[in-house]
Amino acid sequence: MIAIFDYGAGNLRSVANTLEEIGAAYTLVRDADGLRQASKIVLPGVGHFGQMMRALDQLEVRGTLLDRIDVGVPFLGICLGLQALLEGSEEAPEVRGLARYTGTVTRFPAGARVPHMGWNEVEPRGRCRLLDGLAPNSYLYFAHSYYVPVIPVTAATCTYTTPYTAVLEAGNVFGVQFHPEKSGPLGLAIMKNFVDL
Repeated sequence: MIAIFDYGAGNLRSVANTLEEIGAAYTLVRDADGLRQASKIVLPGVGHFGQMMRALDQLEVRGTLLDRIDVGVPFLGICLGLQALLEGSEEAPEVRGLARYTGTVTRFPAGARVPHMGWNEVEPRGRCRLLDGLAPNSYLYFAHSYYVPVIPVTAATCTYTTPYTAVLEAGNVFGVQFHPEKSGPLGLAIMKNFVDL
């Protein structure tokens, strides 16, 4: 069963609707026990980095999320769910991320219009399982003011003032900065690729 983690915010309904549309069974979970029973985990995220990480800690699931990733459970972080995989964010410097990967989530520079919102081109850096079957340089829907820099596990980039991580892929761990649940048929195809892993 695919678990959509509900930490009290995020696009839960939109993500659930997307899974329903492709015929994937899912459940909403809010605790460590729910995560332990999941065959795949989706962590959607909108809002503030610090608020999200504090909510995960209050729900006492930080360790369980990392444990499930470590044993090979496929994980998909969406938007803030991708950013949570890094050590921290300029949005909340006092709060530690999941620290699965080295790096800091960065704010777009002064003068850039934020949030970066709308349809933008995603450029693969080689094979990317989430983007299988999509035309190269497809356009997907973004809405964010902070970004994950390009790091060794970046599988695809987007450029807005600077190239940054649009898709992260490392073994069973995936993250996307765009919103597949708002990206129409291409978003459905991406979610199906994750479900079919």
